[in-house]
Amino acid sequence: MGLYDRYLATRIQLAEESLPETVALVIAERDLHGETGYRTLEQFFSWAFAFGAERIVVYVSVTEESAVPAIEQEFQQMETPRPLAVRTPDDESRVSTPIQVSIGLGGRFEFATAVRRIAESVADGQLDPDEITETDIEKHLVFPTDPDLIIKTGAEQLSDFMIWQSVYSELYFTDVNWQNFRRREYLRALRDFQDRQRRFGE
Repeated sequence: MGLYDRYLATRIQLAEESLPETVALVIAERDLHGETGYRTLEQFFSWAFAFGAERIVVYVSVTEESAVPAIEQEFQQMETPRPLAVRTPDDESRVSTPIQVSIGLGGRFEFATAVRRIAESVADGQLDPDEITETDIEKHLVFPTDPDLIIKTGAEQLSDFMIWQSVYSELYFTDVNWQNFRRREYLRALRDFQDRQRRFGE
């Protein structure tokens, strides 16, 4: 670790501002080609937990759904510091592990699924339409935790992920591609997060 990395780490640790408890990472299928992509993910998990994260959510956007099984298998074989669970478009069950991975399961699909389940409850007479609240939607989401920080690599482009949960999240865009993402880039994201004044919509 270089001097600059140590300097960043020290500033982060000594700062009075809080660190993100839930960190989300948005990458693309192409970022995982070869061994480097998954190895960087393993390191990313270690960095995040070392700097106070309690949960990590990873969204992998895919161009072809046929690629999902192979990517899922790679994730299941990874060595991770804490338990990991993967969700795909075929799996709508709620996730609660410290590391949560979405492969091609976008936010619009997740939100539509929640609305459909609420509609079923209304049709069954279990829920009054006039009494539907935000909580009713949130309890049907696959990924229930709101991320404090979302890191997007490669370009400044929003993605179809956690569109409900991320409304008050801090977004960090880096031009560095995932294949070249290093600990220094993560420390920069944390320092940027600490420098912001979160208002939560106020």
